[in-house]
Amino acid sequence: MADAMRDRLVQAGVRILERDGVHALSARKVAAESGSSTMAVYTHFGGMTGLIDAIANEAFGRFTAALTGIPATDDPVADFFVMGAAYRRFALENPQRYQMMFGTHTPSLNRYRADLTVTGSASARPEWAASFQALRTAVRRMIEAGRIRDEGEVAIAGQIWSVVHGAVMLEMAGFFGHEGHGMAQILRPLTVNILVALGDRPDRVERSLAAAQAALADV
Repeated sequence: MADAMRDRLVQAGVRILERDGVHALSARKVAAESGSSTMAVYTHFGGMTGLIDAIANEAFGRFTAALTGIPATDDPVADFFVMGAAYRRFALENPQRYQMMFGTHTPSLNRYRADLTVTGSASARPEWAASFQALRTAVRRMIEAGRIRDEGEVAIAGQIWSVVHGAVMLEMAGFFGHEGHGMAQILRPLTVNILVALGDRPDRVERSLAAAQAALADV
């Protein structure tokens, strides 16, 4: 019964988050959305900070599942492109979740953020760090396959994350329109250029990209 109520409150919070943004989250609104009372928020989460943590858990879990849910192939670069497409799709389909996870609008979540240049992780909470670990694994596979130079998997993952996050945020804000041009004209060729700069051959990257596009067409 307690687990059911917790989940009910979290899902109510997620609906408010996606509909109205993180600033709209309050015990009163969550209680009204879930058909419960404000006391339920304090009973099950100790207050809004605990509930926001639980909503973030839900968001990070879905995000990590999106990045890791596609089976690996023998082409790590193609798999990396598929992961990048999943990253972008999640962000565009869940903009408020994405902003909550990686923006600065939720101060209570900042206490879990880690300096990946020092720790090699993006969060002090393992379940929140799992998405960055998935990117590290993708980078490691490309290095081990001899497709890109080993300049440190954390550093390369951080560079790639910066590029993808920046492009996605600009697309979410409407700077690349809403017809997919951000992927076709900006993010995809930019990613190809980065991989070539890291040592992969242009022809091999293009073959991997074609394989990724074929895999995505079958999803």
